[in-house]
Amino acid sequence: MGGSLAPLAHPAFRWLLAGRVTTITGNAMAPIALAFAVLDLTSSVTSLGIVVAARSLANVVFLLWGGVVADRLPRQLVLVGSCAVSTVSQAVIAVLVLTGSVSVPWFVVLSAVNGMSSAFSFPASAALVPQTVPVELRQRANALLRLGLNSAHIGGAALGGLLIAFTGPGWGLAVDALSFALAGVFFAFVRVPAARVVAGHKPSVLSELKVGWTEFASRTWVWVVVVAFTFVNAAFAGGVMILGPVLADTTFGRETWGLVLASQTAGMVAGAVIALRVKVRRLLLLGVVCVAAFAGPPLAMAVHPEPWLLMITAFVCGLGLEQFGVAWETSLQHHVPEDRLARVYSYDMLGSIVAIPLAQLAIGPVSHTFGVPASLVGCAVIYLLATAGMVASRSVRSVENVPSVGCVSRT
Repeated sequence: MGGSLAPLAHPAFRWLLAGRVTTITGNAMAPIALAFAVLDLTSSVTSLGIVVAARSLANVVFLLWGGVVADRLPRQLVLVGSCAVSTVSQAVIAVLVLTGSVSVPWFVVLSAVNGMSSAFSFPASAALVPQTVPVELRQRANALLRLGLNSAHIGGAALGGLLIAFTGPGWGLAVDALSFALAGVFFAFVRVPAARVVAGHKPSVLSELKVGWTEFASRTWVWVVVVAFTFVNAAFAGGVMILGPVLADTTFGRETWGLVLASQTAGMVAGAVIALRVKVRRLLLLGVVCVAAFAGPPLAMAVHPEPWLLMITAFVCGLGLEQFGVAWETSLQHHVPEDRLARVYSYDMLGSIVAIPLAQLAIGPVSHTFGVPASLVGCAVIYLLATAGMVASRSVRSVENVPSVGCVSRT
């Protein structure tokens, strides 16, 4: 099998792709089902916020530990274990909802368990990719993965909306549990070479975290991009995703906002297809330049909130997001040793999401003080400044799309 689909010739990659697509399909339903289940029980936005925050907090707390475990143990087995825990937690909450026995404390506890499980699955699944394909196929493998995940998210959200509308949120949570069980089976079939085992005593978790931090901090381009995305993600989650619906209610309507989000996802799918064929030496530089496209939607919402313009800018934003995503994944896999890659991914994710809760709390007072349009312009400025900061870094500009010594897979 040649060309863009060449990674599919490798069985380990096919099983990994199948497992991740399956979990994303179920997870696309889960937030919709969970939100309606909590609201059906309490009619309280505050209660929903507490349930969602419990998952996010557990994810943050266990994320670094998840990276250590994924570097210590066979990553496919870590994924199987994570899926088993998620299957049980989602199945229990589904049964409680379907039988009318659920309560807010149950929601909080089981959401936290699911967040903990996710903290182990993300670094393991991301770091497993270079073990499943030869080094020359990494970029195409990452693009295929993102294409599959974006498509699964679209299909899962649409299927989830229909399922919940006709059967109720409990069945949506049940399907999510089933998706984790099926994905666990797929991950169990991933066969990759065993990780290198270093002789001597096993280091402590703290020592392994220090090694991971050294790998993360010693590469200027890595921490520069992560710091930039601390602000990018905060502006998106705390600004655009909150102020967008607020503006929709007063101007272009909720239906248009749904189309805007769909347009961005469509752009991500198209972007992944393009990334399959992109061949440039400075792949990371291309990716960070494309981050400037993120400024389009908030500027359009603030200055000229016409539906056609919002959908076009959202589509272009999705294109840019995927160019960056594939470039970032491939660059990390090319330049971070495989046996430390999961820990670097965990530091990457932690830095990228740490400011989101603060931004979500701050955007209300900020928008009340300066107004929604001005706050959206501020989000766009953050995107552009973050892009400029990354491009200004010589370390970012110098990263080449070739693997470093010691980072070549033995696949």
